[in-house]
Amino acid sequence: MGDESLRSAARPEGEGGLQYHLRVRRGDVARYVLLPGDPERTDLIARLWDEARLVAHHREYRTWTGFYKGTSISVTSTGIGSPSTAIAVEELLRVGAETFIRVGTMGGIREDLRPGTLVIGSAAVRMEGTSGQYAPRGFPAAASYDVVAALVEAAEALGVRYEVGVVASTDSFYLGQGRPGYGGYMTPEASEVIPLLRSAGVLGFEMEASALFTLSQLYGARAGCVCAVVANRVSGEFVVNAGVEDAARVASEAVAILAGWDREREKRGKKWFYPSLACRRT
Repeated sequence: MGDESLRSAARPEGEGGLQYHLRVRRGDVARYVLLPGDPERTDLIARLWDEARLVAHHREYRTWTGFYKGTSISVTSTGIGSPSTAIAVEELLRVGAETFIRVGTMGGIREDLRPGTLVIGSAAVRMEGTSGQYAPRGFPAAASYDVVAALVEAAEALGVRYEVGVVASTDSFYLGQGRPGYGGYMTPEASEVIPLLRSAGVLGFEMEASALFTLSQLYGARAGCVCAVVANRVSGEFVVNAGVEDAARVASEAVAILAGWDREREKRGKKWFYPSLACRRT
């Protein structure tokens, strides 16, 4: 943007609705958007599609738009954590996005969640601070049921290993996820976080889903999450990028599935998706 004047300090948009952080405007992104954290992962995802073009790259936000199985689709990286994810969601909504799927990595806290397993998040424990600036403490961070169903359908179709359940979203990769800080620094709360979450059946840690789910619920958008388990906090295994491409494939396939369901839902004049719509009966 250089020295260009923005609309106002309250509405930081450039000419034609160009978004301040993402550098995209209406028409640049599809209604379905995948959200990895790592900008480099957007390139991996775009290579899986039938066609793709780089739309913008500014700071941690890298955006591609293209087509997968006839469906217009975009991917925008969010960087690490909920604050930058919330910025991405805010600005993507302003340019026409409607459905979001986080494509990430996580640390499993259950013994059987070996590296390479995918976790489809049905809800998230709000252990980050961003969503608290949008909604009260007791507000649930739940994924959209049809997005979860599409992710499960995609995982089954692709034959990958997956689980469905609750994840925990933290602001800290170290103490917030029970790892010691520099010099071995630890707090009682950090020491107890894994046993506490394990007892509640939580599957593992990541850092963005709860903010994504909260904002999507508040704004009437849809959201889901598929994360590749790269670390197991019980066994100590850590395999960098294990399952990441599987997660990208599942998310892209889920968008194609959702698009089909949405066309059928809209054709029948229905507001909500329900399972028998997928049969496409005439």
